[in-house]
Amino acid sequence: MRLERQVAIITGGANGIGYAAVERFAQEGARIILADYDKSTGAKAAEELREQGHDVTFVQVDVADRDSVKNMVTQAVDIYGGIDILVNNAGITRDAMLAKMEMADFQRVLDVNLTGVFNCTQSVLPHLIEKGKGKIINTSSVSGVYGNVGQTNYAASKAAVVGMTKSWAKELGRKGINVNAVAPGFTLTAMVEKMPDKIIDQMKSIVALQRLAVPQDIANAYLFLASSESDYVHGHVLHVDGGIMM
Repeated sequence: MRLERQVAIITGGANGIGYAAVERFAQEGARIILADYDKSTGAKAAEELREQGHDVTFVQVDVADRDSVKNMVTQAVDIYGGIDILVNNAGITRDAMLAKMEMADFQRVLDVNLTGVFNCTQSVLPHLIEKGKGKIINTSSVSGVYGNVGQTNYAASKAAVVGMTKSWAKELGRKGINVNAVAPGFTLTAMVEKMPDKIIDQMKSIVALQRLAVPQDIANAYLFLASSESDYVHGHVLHVDGGIMM
């Protein structure tokens, strides 16, 4: 198994891409902290995976809150004895056109999508440094690379994640820690499935592969970057977008 006995924290792990990643990592032998703000959904997801024989523990976390993040990391170390992999997957949207965007919505998206990545990584880092190795995987977005109408806050947060990823790669490579990011394209999550068919068809039309990603497509990219197969991949932003904006 590609992640046998490795300890992974996956934030935003209760739904969508995060849940697909938890499931995929578990299949490859990882021991997982499924971290999410949604207590009921997260606890249920972890229980279902344990019933399948996987070693998954749910921890409620608000990644924007430093004390909450520190508690998550403490629990991970107490339960599993250490940390090998951090997947900063948690993220939110509060979309609106620039002229109508509320300041509270702008700030909350940055708090979760950007500050949350900083909080989690800074809290996990001492444990990776102690081991002299580890994998940090951040979630950006094609919106952070190309921008997107109605997503000033989201695009800004995801662009900043790219900058942090590259900065951390320069800092942490000498400590044996790989830092990379994944930039998903349009992905068929529960939220997207609720959109009108016309909108979904428009999204598909600008993708070279003429389909949306499924969460497993992104989870497979996370898995590659978490595994030893990517040990010489560093400071990279892996686009998993089916060929948008080629």
